Order: sequence, then structure tokens, then C-alpha cells
Amino acid sequence: MNLAILLHTASRAHPTRPAISLGDEPLYLYGALSRHVAQLAGGLRGFGLEPGTRIALVMSNGPEYLPLLFATWHAGLVAAPMNAKLHPREHAFMIEHCRAAICFATPDLAESLAGALAALPRPPHLIVIGGADYRVLAAAEPIAMAETEAGAPAWLFYTSGTTGRPKGAVLSHRNLLAMALAYHADVDWLDERDCLIHLAAQSHASGLFSLSHIPRASNQILPPSGGFDIDELAALIDRHEKVSFFVPPTLLRRLSASERMARVNLAHLKTILCGAAPIYAGDLKDALARFGPRVWNGYGQGESPCTITAMSKAMVAEAASSGDEERLVSVGIARTGVEVHVCDDAGRALPQGEIGEIVVRGDVVMRGYLDDAAATRAAFGPLGLRTGDLGCFDQAGCLSLKDRAKDLIISGGANIYPREVEAVLLDHPDVAEVAVVGAPDPDWGERVVAFVVARPGAVIEDSALDRLCLERIARFKRPKAYRRLEALPKNAYGKVIKMELREQLIDEFHQHGSTTITGKIV
Repeated sequence: MNLAILLHTASRAHPTRPAISLGDEPLYLYGALSRHVAQLAGGLRGFGLEPGTRIALVMSNGPEYLPLLFATWHAGLVAAPMNAKLHPREHAFMIEHCRAAICFATPDLAESLAGALAALPRPPHLIVIGGADYRVLAAAEPIAMAETEAGAPAWLFYTSGTTGRPKGAVLSHRNLLAMALAYHADVDWLDERDCLIHLAAQSHASGLFSLSHIPRASNQILPPSGGFDIDELAALIDRHEKVSFFVPPTLLRRLSASERMARVNLAHLKTILCGAAPIYAGDLKDALARFGPRVWNGYGQGESPCTITAMSKAMVAEAASSGDEERLVSVGIARTGVEVHVCDDAGRALPQGEIGEIVVRGDVVMRGYLDDAAATRAAFGPLGLRTGDLGCFDQAGCLSLKDRAKDLIISGGANIYPREVEAVLLDHPDVAEVAVVGAPDPDWGERVVAFVVARPGAVIEDSALDRLCLERIARFKRPKAYRRLEALPKNAYGKVIKMELREQLIDEFHQHGSTTITGKIV
């Protein structure tokens, strides 16, 4: 089954309904969008590409993202969407890794990306959205939808591991269909009167949620600003009905505190989808006080996209009203069609209340990592995908996250992998050792802090370390603070004890009178 059928079916049933809008202006109706996708697919196949060829999407949010995604599938090809905030060198690594034949880029990213791609031994054909090549592609003869097996790859979701080397999680058509259908079972029933506002990146959760909305002919709305603007969002809610949108906890906090959102027409607001990072109990209470029972909180990861467990809107509201803060900040119950276990080191399921690694099994779980058999074997245990997260179940089957087996930092909903940052800092000639950890931050959830050991007699300026990071990795991964140590704390085996560093930062956080982080992974 080809996922492109989701759009095809919606376009036949609702050809005149808005499909993609820029603010209040419909850019594509469903019938026109389906024809546009078939033409783009024809243009792609005109390159002589074999089925299964990878197409990279290095794009900021925009009206051509979804057409290109569906055109890729329509043509029998594989999409590799990438985070627009990454450094061009990071994009280039992933593009080379997946051997993409074509790379689509928005104009704001194309120039810097072109330089990075030129250095590759096998550079892809770079097509700039709106450029001459793109216009030719969009004017091609439409083609019929390719026949595709349900288990065939559809989306390569790049997610860095603890080594800092990006890995491509291979998501099949079946995986993404299971994710899309679980939304209807666990979040909301949708129809052609619904709309989804894209405040977050379409290359990640916001775009993935589109796959649940498009088959029901919902309107995909892009804010004209291209980003997160509270006044703009409030105006869109006031002018549209049955509005849903995805935000990480940091942005939910800003919405709850906004006086403009206090005046929004709540009758038009359907669901606030929250995820990507653990959330404070206080933030959920504030959101409920501002918006009522409209907040949904989910837990997933790239290898099981958006779909492991969730707290429904009713569950969030009930936990808050009963004063059950532990339940409130849990990540809820297993999603429909998903089997979730908490396991010991041998992969055996543990009883209720015991802490172990969270393991997931179901049609939503990835096939494996692209061209990395060793990582794929390590990712799966007897009961399914090993998430690398630690947690436990309560008597009602609600899952609480307790810690991360990996040292992932989540800042503002973005994943930051310490070893990747450490590898960059260690390239400074005067850095002898470095350990990067997350410090609690009341606004961003966590901020990146680097503990640096200088070589004897060396003096390292923060500005020099900043420059090194900005040359090599995305800005949001750069440490927000540097601490100098004579030596890093280590155990008897010589391994750095990062927990001691985290505890120091947590103690400082509490000493300054900040609220305890409830449900935070530290």
C-alpha cells in the first residue's frame, strides 16, 4: 500500500475543500493538490530514478513541503526530511549517508547547503523551491501512483545516537499508516472541517501529524510569519474552527502566559498536541486553566514516530482536577495497537512499579537503521524496540519516565546529543577533556552546559569555543555555559560520572528558588 492513497482518497471525496493554506488564503484545494502531486511525481520519475531512490527534503516550513512529500511516495520513492535548523555540514553528511539522488531546499537554505554538497563525492541534484528547475518539475505530465508494498521504506527519520553519528530510522508505509490511524483512535476523530496549524517543523512531529489529518481532508495551515507568533496564532484560531496544533512544552508555557491567548475564541480551539520533551505539572495546570480540557500529551521517538504512550485530553484534565501530580506528568497509557513493556537488562518484562528500560512493539516501530546492521541489532530486544528510556508502570498502566539510559538533552523540544557536542569541543587544541550535560532551565526545559578541562597552562576563552561550535554544528546545540574543572569526576573504570555534574547543576537550580522540575528526566 502506498501512503499517497491517503491524499488521493481525500481529494476524490472533497476536491473543493482547502488542503493547504497560508494563513487565511487557501493555496491548494484537495483536488488541485492531488493533481499537483501527480505532476511533481511525473517530474521526479522523469529523472530516471529507480523505485526506492531517496529524496532529501531540506526545507523550512512552507506550502511545498507536503506536496513534495506525497509526490515522493506517489512516484514510488523514499523521502528523507531533515531538520532545517541543522548545520549544512550535518545536512551533507545525512544526504551522503542515504545516497539521495535529489535534494529539495527552500531558498533560505539553498546557498549554504550548495557549498556543503559541492564537497561530497556524489552530490545530489539540488533543486530550489520556486526556482527554474522546480517550475519545470511541477509542469511535468502527471503519472499514476506507483505500486508499493506496505513494508517498503517511505521516510528516513534521522536521529543521532549517543555516538553523535546520525542514524537513519527506516519507516515504512505500514509504520506511518499505523501512526496515522492511531491518532484517530487516541487523539481525535477528524473531518474536512478540521484544521492543523503548523507552528513546529514539518520535518518532524507537526508534519507527521499531517498524515492523520490529510485523509480526512483537513486544512493544513501555515502561519504567514513562518514561525511561532502568538498574536498571529490567536488570530488564526479566531478565524478558523476545529483548530489543532503541536507545540513542545516550552511553547505551551508561553501560550498559557499570554494575555492575547486569554482572549482567544476557545470554541474554535480543539486540541493542543504537546510532546517532544517532559513537561512540568505546573505547566499543564496553567494550560488547563487557560484553555480548558484541550491539552493532549504524548510520548514517542523517531524510531516509533509520535506513538508509544499518551495522556488523552480527558486523562490530563482528570489528573489535574484530582490533584494526582504523578499521574499528571506521566506519559500515559500505551497507544492503540502498540505493546509497551518495562524490561530488565536481559529484556524480560518487569512487574508494575519496577523501573527498567521501555521497550515497544507494534506496526508503528521502524524496520531498522539504514545500512547499520549492528545498530539495528542493538536496538531490538526479545520484546521489541529498546527505547533507551527508563520508566515504570503504575497500577492503571500509566507510564512514568524516570531517567534516560542515554544522555540525551532536550532543550526547547529539540534533541541534543552530548557526544556530538563533545566531539566538536575536543577539536580545540587546548581542550584536554570535556563532558556535556543538561542543566534544568525554567524556560527551555534544559540548557546545554559543557564542563571543560584545559591542557596544562592553557587558557581557553568561551568565545573561542563558541566559534568552534558555530562552525561545526547547529546553533541550538551550542553550550549556553562553560564550566572549568581541573579534572572530570570518574569511576574506577575511568568512565566520566556525568550524574555528579548534573546533580551539581540541579542543586544550583534549586538553591536559586526555582520550582522543582516535576517529571523531568535528569
